[in-house]
Amino acid sequence: MKQLKVVQTFISRFLILILSFGLVIFSTNMWGSEGKGTISIVIANVAVVSFFSSIFSGSSTSYFARKFKIEQVLVYSYLWSVVTGVAVPLLFSFAGIQSDYLYDLIGISVLSSLLSTNINLFIGTQNIRLFNIYTVLQQLVHVLFIVFLIYIIKLKDVSVYFLAQILCLLFLLLTSLFFILKKCKSSEFSFSKDVFINMFEYGWKTQLSAFIQFLNYRLSFYFLEHFEGIAAVGIFSIGITFSEAIWTITRSIAVVLYSDVVNSESREDSIFRTKSSLKLSFTLMVVFVLGILVIPGFIYTQIFGEEFSETKKIMLLLSPGIFAIAVSDMIGYYFSGIKELRILNIKSIIGLLITVACSFLIIPKWGIFGACLVTTSSYIVSAGILFWKFYQSTDFKIKDYMISKDEINTLIKTFSKKS
Repeated sequence: MKQLKVVQTFISRFLILILSFGLVIFSTNMWGSEGKGTISIVIANVAVVSFFSSIFSGSSTSYFARKFKIEQVLVYSYLWSVVTGVAVPLLFSFAGIQSDYLYDLIGISVLSSLLSTNINLFIGTQNIRLFNIYTVLQQLVHVLFIVFLIYIIKLKDVSVYFLAQILCLLFLLLTSLFFILKKCKSSEFSFSKDVFINMFEYGWKTQLSAFIQFLNYRLSFYFLEHFEGIAAVGIFSIGITFSEAIWTITRSIAVVLYSDVVNSESREDSIFRTKSSLKLSFTLMVVFVLGILVIPGFIYTQIFGEEFSETKKIMLLLSPGIFAIAVSDMIGYYFSGIKELRILNIKSIIGLLITVACSFLIIPKWGIFGACLVTTSSYIVSAGILFWKFYQSTDFKIKDYMISKDEINTLIKTFSKKS
């Protein structure tokens, strides 16, 4: 059954990977490096907002879905989503951050947080099928709305990207509510001090780590915009987009792992599952990184345009960090699932310190390539800390990373059954 979940989630993440690449290719050709830079900055700001809203709508929803009444969990998640989705963008606007796209930022922030609550509830209740469906639909429906607005309505401005995303999120929110609310009783919706305190305590700790780690992922955007301009952000963002698209594959394994760990009562079983996930993610990353290395540089130029001629070098510089984060994510989800959150904060803070210190020194001198070096260094150190902590409490064996023939055959059989 677990292998089936992994295969289902792997398939959904692979579809997301294809759709993500398609969306990146379309947006770069449609709006160029400056347009891609604008999209990257706005979406980065959406992600900042989401870290505040996810105190209740993120992993707290997953973790407490079976520990409290779903209705009580939803009350706080939905209310918090609306309040933070409006308040944080307004604070951005007052501070002069991306004020031109304020209403887009509010719309995307509120709707994505509400939808995130529903999707995380699917994880917490181990409804991996619906989780997979909605993660794929977020990309697919977004693409369909972009096509509709550009080719049917004849809108061409870069703001089309954000309008399409708002319409996509609204549509998916309404449909997912159908699955959520049909299992709820209106009389059970109520406020509970115990639920609030537990969700807030767990949520802010996990989100603190996630927010700091996000800064590791995105702070280079803001340094690049300051030192090199918005076009440089657009060019660099291609490499980051590729990284995160590749991570969707390994995080398909991590999501199933997290759901299993949260619902497991055995620490030994959780460690065994984590090591099994490490094997699979390590193997997949070897394949994908080798793929990055063998793709000729001119392919990127043909796909994205002449402005993106340095994409091959960017990917080469980022690939060690991509590999490190992808594999270490398994350990991060394990620690999150057993509520050992301190190590997540430590590794994120150290990574952030490296990012900030090196960005001031390296990016002004080497520009985009400097941003790549800073990002990779931060990724590798953060991942190394997680591995060190995990293997302090478990036995280290090389076979933790070598997938066996029996495991491959099991996955193939499961895949064949699913097909």
